[in-house]
Amino acid sequence: IIVLVVFVKLVLMPLTYKSYVSMAKMRVLQPELTAMKERVGDDMAKQQSEQMKIYQEVGVSPLNGCIPVLATMPILFALFMLFPNLIELRQKPFLWAGDLSTYDAFITFPAIPFVGSHLSLFTVLMTASSIAFAYFNNQTTPTQPGPVNMKALSYVFPLMFMFVLNSYPAGLTFYYFVSNVVTIAQQQLIRRFVDED
Repeated sequence: IIVLVVFVKLVLMPLTYKSYVSMAKMRVLQPELTAMKERVGDDMAKQQSEQMKIYQEVGVSPLNGCIPVLATMPILFALFMLFPNLIELRQKPFLWAGDLSTYDAFITFPAIPFVGSHLSLFTVLMTASSIAFAYFNNQTTPTQPGPVNMKALSYVFPLMFMFVLNSYPAGLTFYYFVSNVVTIAQQQLIRRFVDED
């Protein structure tokens, strides 16, 4: 699982680097965007139109941040089907998980709606690493105009996924945990090679 995460991250490294550089350019443009918002006023359509003009002048695309995520989507969908059915993981213990093909019931308790009767520690670790990733990502992502605060939602989604993935295989949540940790390390490494000034 760890080798798979490292392989996927290395293959996607050029896209991740390009995405980070695009986000750095967007951060540099933030003072100019703030001045534009004051000049335009509260007209959201005009704000977005002016913002896109500024991005086009500099050669920045807000969609560059989505490319690594979109590239990993087929892999993630495949993993949702793979881990419950992978015979090699059946009855294979790892750390506290007795079987990587099913959930690791680290703590059991009477059934609670939306949670079930157990708490998976790999799922908790995955959620904590997702929140840490959201925190680091929010430090480098400029605020976008719009009615919904996307930075706040980036903290809510991991908590929602914790309840959804609590009963999924430990191998899957371990994959997400390792993936988040490697992604945070990758971003910190890329940050050292990008001159943000």
